[in-house]
Amino acid sequence: MKIEEVHEKAERVLSEVGKVIVGKENVLKMVLATILADGHVLIEDLPGLAKTLMAKSFAGALGLDFKRVQFTPDLLPSDIIGVSVFNQKTLEFEFRKGPVFTNILLADEVNRSPPKTQSALLEAMQERQVTVEGKTYPLARPFVVIATQNPIEQEGTYPLPEAQLDRFLVRLHVGYPTREEELEILRRRIGRKSDEVSVSPVVTAEEVLEMQRAVEDVYVSDPVLEYIVDIVEATRKNRKDVEVGASPRGSLALLKLARAYAAIEGRDYVIPDDVKAVAIPALSHRLILKRELWYTKVSQESVMAKILERVPVPKFE
Repeated sequence: MKIEEVHEKAERVLSEVGKVIVGKENVLKMVLATILADGHVLIEDLPGLAKTLMAKSFAGALGLDFKRVQFTPDLLPSDIIGVSVFNQKTLEFEFRKGPVFTNILLADEVNRSPPKTQSALLEAMQERQVTVEGKTYPLARPFVVIATQNPIEQEGTYPLPEAQLDRFLVRLHVGYPTREEELEILRRRIGRKSDEVSVSPVVTAEEVLEMQRAVEDVYVSDPVLEYIVDIVEATRKNRKDVEVGASPRGSLALLKLARAYAAIEGRDYVIPDDVKAVAIPALSHRLILKRELWYTKVSQESVMAKILERVPVPKFE
């Protein structure tokens, strides 16, 4: 598939999802870029901001299977990956697949389940397979986890450790809609005469895989590669605000996302603006801030924004 086709199909997907999700164009573009980069999304925001609807809408527009798991304190690993059940007719154990066997899995409030259950999901995310009783079962492709976290009501939750947060390609914040957007949400609800919304598939699962393969051919020049490394290196050298900077996995995330973002924009090469567009969602959650900043209004995103301002942008003639 050529980049022109990727751009055209991406525009159709974003347009279809935009019929359901009002505004939030940048967030929608980042979710699609993550899917094309074969990564996973962590959405951290307040309840009622269409996180579930967003995940379901992308699955519908991309023609992918969708399943949702509500994470709770009593959720077991087998509730996600599946369980072996004894068949009395055949006198053998049969593996019954769990909800992880899908294309897009919504892990709702992932921080409400204990670490053992979280680790089962994160293993499936990384390995793209599940091993039960010594037998390995590959997951469907594409496979994308869209996990959500609620930043309020932290009592009784199990926050993801920083090392596990690193497994997510991006962390996004949806945010409240503007006044005009919220009015449009109400008008659309009146027009639908129902709470249910429908999204039509505009591509197939095979076309999504072709789009992912096309992203791998997007050209990245040496100055842009150096710019990526300079940004990641700056997170490690910022001793004033940052305790631990981004690892090489952060550099790879920046590379993959920048290529996917360029393809969505219709270019077969990456420019510095692509890197800047994806840097904050790709790297912020990989930073561990100084302990004295934990109780201030300084966020990982604001620290990352300052780093981007300081790192020189390569010039092209």
